[in-house]
Amino acid sequence: MRLGLALGYWGRGPNPAHLDLAVEAESLGYDSVWTAEAWGSDAFTPLTWIAAHTSRIRLGTAIAQMAARTPTATAMHALTLDHLSGGRMMLGLGLSGPQVVEGWYGRPFPASPLTATREYVDVIRQVLRREGPVALDGRFHSHPYRGADGTGTGKPLRPITHPLRAGLPLLLGAEGPRNIAQTTRIADGWLPLYWSPTRTDVYQASLADLPDGFMIAPMARAAVCDDVAEGLLPVKAMLGFYIGGMGHAARNFHADLMARMGYEDEACRIQELFLAGRKEEAVLAVPDAFADEISLVGPRERIAERLEAWRTGPVTDLLLTAPDPHTLRVLAELNG
Repeated sequence: MRLGLALGYWGRGPNPAHLDLAVEAESLGYDSVWTAEAWGSDAFTPLTWIAAHTSRIRLGTAIAQMAARTPTATAMHALTLDHLSGGRMMLGLGLSGPQVVEGWYGRPFPASPLTATREYVDVIRQVLRREGPVALDGRFHSHPYRGADGTGTGKPLRPITHPLRAGLPLLLGAEGPRNIAQTTRIADGWLPLYWSPTRTDVYQASLADLPDGFMIAPMARAAVCDDVAEGLLPVKAMLGFYIGGMGHAARNFHADLMARMGYEDEACRIQELFLAGRKEEAVLAVPDAFADEISLVGPRERIAERLEAWRTGPVTDLLLTAPDPHTLRVLAELNG
């Protein structure tokens, strides 16, 4: 099991520690470093900055949002950074949800998310292979554009720049069972939002036909500390925000996932509190047990014991949101 460092997206402003953490992770032998985006900082610019200050560590987006860019624009970002970094780029994509797609990007959430995802990936694959002009008679991502409001003069094109790697790894952040199953067929890897090494049965049917070399790369908070309850607070804060605030009351993919993992009543309660403006209570309503099983928090000995469960399952890459160099160092030592 390889280790990666997940830096996420910026809050109020850039985190001055992120570059130092990425450089430290490379020196410790971490395989990859990942950036993200929500509705603030983008995923590609910080990753380019990190690429310029490192030489070996692989670079991934976990995740770049599909609604933020056309598939050809996303492919341009990926192939450009792949060249500049000497072939270290990995493209992680996610569809996000209706609240973000319609509220932030100002476009309709696709009526058929699986079809939209499949077409998006198809276009990117065509760009990276550069076997001919990009052409797709699609429902959501037709190339050339064939809408009634177009001019009808669009011309199929292929990229001017020759991609460095036709097989640049493409991963998807999928949550629903059918979406995960499709991911195993059209992508090179999967970026689970929540992964519990004690509940792998939740995904068993969706992962029944894994191809060789397929990456399963969940994110997990890691913190070496004496007080487990205190160390779990950032995990609970993240869960409270995602389950309570990252979606509509009637359509929240994160809450649905928590329910499938055995915490349906708790997910409903978190949503109820968060949407009522009682955000601190929503965070406190997150069960310690759930926060604990999807993270690695506590003294070194406790983390060492729990890490074995992650190593013995299907996870190929563990992406750690680690707050300090000491935690990064301990996990590197324990993973051997």
